[in-house]
Parts: sequence; C-alpha cells; structure tokens
Amino acid sequence: MSEFVRLEPHVIDEILAICDAVLKELDRASDITRNLGEAHGFGEFESAQQLAAGFSRKGSGTPESAKERVEQYIVAFTHLRDAFASGGEAFLDAEFDWARRLATIDQEL
Repeated sequence: MSEFVRLEPHVIDEILAICDAVLKELDRASDITRNLGEAHGFGEFESAQQLAAGFSRKGSGTPESAKERVEQYIVAFTHLRDAFASGGEAFLDAEFDWARRLATIDQEL
C-alpha cells in the first residue's frame, strides 16, 4: 500500500497505552481460561460425563473454545499494537489484516 500515515508521538503513546491495557486484561483472561478444558464434578452417569465433555470442549481444545478465542484476540491486539508502535507507518498495511482477524473471531462466536 503506497499511502503513509504519520501520527503525532503523543497520539501513538495514548494508543499504545490503550493496547497495553487491553493486552493486560486479555492476559488475565488467558490465565482464567487455562483450566477450562478440565470440567469436573458432574457425576458418574454417562449423561453427566457427556455434559462434562461438552463443557471441556467449549473451554479449551477447539478453535472455537474460550481459551483459543482469548489467544486469538491476544495475537490480533499484539499485531495492532506493533503496527502503531512503528509510528503508524505499518498501520495501513496491518489495518486490514487485524480488522479481518477481529471480524473473523467475532463472527465465529
């Protein structure tokens, strides 16, 4: 892309601070999701075991599970932050990629 964006340093700093705050919360969410693939306490009946397995799949282990979704958001926001950290020069190139990634994640929910 031949266009060029120049952002003022204070604007870049504000955007980076926002991205860092989002990434910090996503890291916290990632910590919470680590054990979501281990559903326990549903009982010994076959139907209870099936229910536990379903919750485990929703928690972790598939592209649509909570843990993987949080990781996908972390990757997308990290790329966004890196694009802005470059002073905005890489933003136009990255803009459509990260926007597509976020849109894809939201559509699959």
